[in-house]
Amino acid sequence: MKHGFTTPDPASAFNLAIFKRVIPYLTEYKNRIILAFICLALAKVASVYLPFILKNTVDLLDEQQNLSTPELILPLMLVAAYGAVRFTNVLFSELRDVLFGRVTEHAMRRISLEVYTHIHKLDLEFHLNRKTGGLARDIERGVSGISFVMRFFVFNIGPTILELSFVIGILSINYGFEYALIIITAVILYVLFSIKATNWRLKYIKQANLADNQSNTRAVDSLLNFETVKYFNNEQYEQNAYDKDLANWQLARRKNRLSLFVLNGGQALIIALAMTATLALASIDVSQKNMTLGDFVLVNAFMMQIFIPLNFLGFVYREIKGSLANIENMFALLSVKSNITEVKDAPDLKLKNADIEFKNVSFAYKNKTNTITDLSFKIKSGQKVAIVGPSGAGKSTITKLLYRFYDINEGQILISEQNILDYSLESARKQIAIVPQDIVLFNNSILENVRYGRLDATDDEVKQAINDAQLSHFIDSLPDKLNTQVGERGLKLSGGEKQRVAIARSLLKKTPILIFDEATSSLDSHNEAAIMETLRNIATGHTSLVIAHRLSTIIDADEIFYMEKGEIKEQGTHIELLNKNGFYAALWQVQSHKN
Repeated sequence: MKHGFTTPDPASAFNLAIFKRVIPYLTEYKNRIILAFICLALAKVASVYLPFILKNTVDLLDEQQNLSTPELILPLMLVAAYGAVRFTNVLFSELRDVLFGRVTEHAMRRISLEVYTHIHKLDLEFHLNRKTGGLARDIERGVSGISFVMRFFVFNIGPTILELSFVIGILSINYGFEYALIIITAVILYVLFSIKATNWRLKYIKQANLADNQSNTRAVDSLLNFETVKYFNNEQYEQNAYDKDLANWQLARRKNRLSLFVLNGGQALIIALAMTATLALASIDVSQKNMTLGDFVLVNAFMMQIFIPLNFLGFVYREIKGSLANIENMFALLSVKSNITEVKDAPDLKLKNADIEFKNVSFAYKNKTNTITDLSFKIKSGQKVAIVGPSGAGKSTITKLLYRFYDINEGQILISEQNILDYSLESARKQIAIVPQDIVLFNNSILENVRYGRLDATDDEVKQAINDAQLSHFIDSLPDKLNTQVGERGLKLSGGEKQRVAIARSLLKKTPILIFDEATSSLDSHNEAAIMETLRNIATGHTSLVIAHRLSTIIDADEIFYMEKGEIKEQGTHIELLNKNGFYAALWQVQSHKN
């Protein structure tokens, strides 16, 4: 599907397609899985054998009252055997979990990476419309759901059904079919009630998850933009909005809890009635000498062994239903297709020069009229070209199209006379470095934020880029120098400092094409002049595209395009455009009077 995904219906959560997608991740550890199942089988054999040891011990003690010390050896040996078998049961169960734990953790890691990688490959439109908090919760719950389903479906539901079969067969053969009939009836009623009640209450689970997503999204969004909250004194508004989301979450959780009470109560009633009926029947058989006291203890032990995990099975069933819905939500992310598609086995873009050409390009954002209409221009290799114009003219859109954040509706975009649609996205983007207007830094050191431009750069290369960006003096004034932490989104730095870090990062990339989108807008006049001189020096031999608001920063451009409503209205050098006395000259006059 294209952008957006729908939450699957929980009632359809038992989807074989989910298991088909997970199984390949598990088969990489086939030997571990086989060993885990061997441990599972041994643990179940020990579990079924325990009541027989208990029966023999009770019968022996019941038959021989006031045993002497030598006569106590056999009962004590049986007690010791009981302890040993119980320990064996626990030991094999723990070994099973240890062996399978690595398998599930590996699957969780691989699937998490696949989803993370896929989301990074989606286009800009998806990321502009996403809700980060809710998206993160969907991934988190989906990955946790995989762990739960794998562990409990394989090692709880299956083994419990196997144990039920053994016990029903043993009781039916040794004590009569009426015991087996009680258990079979109880299990059928228990399963039917659990399925019906669980499906009924899944809508409340879904409501609780949705409310959780909404409150988390609100919190993350507010915290990421806390400066804006404070600028407009809206702390109370954010608190009230968050509290409203929390109130919805609280209500959804209450409904979820009440529905769980109904489910647990009904399950407990079925189990209690079954155990009461079975033990009543066993009591009658003991009183009629049809069963020994040891047989009564054995029946009681088997009933406890069956119904305790069966009760847990009810929990596992409803959690698996919820987990499968969460997994399906996560896998729905993988079905989201990017609007930007590459040619299969697309070759890398290799440049003969750094020419940029737009040929009759038209483009419109989704559900909007054309932002760019039949746009044509050419920037020759090594030229510095500036684009100016009012807001909404389409200046920054040109940059996004060049990076292929969006694909054009009509026309062609060429780099080195090659259509960028015919080449891999990664190789095309490697040819371009940008200093965007809205600078966002990682919550790391200045050194690592600059190095992000080229991860294999040496410290000396990073320092050279920092010098070129006129950032050295500022860094030298800091106690931690290059290791200074910039804070989340770089909020510990001023706007000008962040912009210089971004300039250094882009210079470090060492690309033939440089884009500066209002690259000096946050700098004071002194620093702007210094950095513009640096940019002029560095731009030599590079193709430079400068999107500017302040015309004083681009008067040395080889050519200037004045854009309005997605079209180039004027083009020429600074002097040529002033002589035309048109749009550019009018804008120059306005800015000159302001200064």
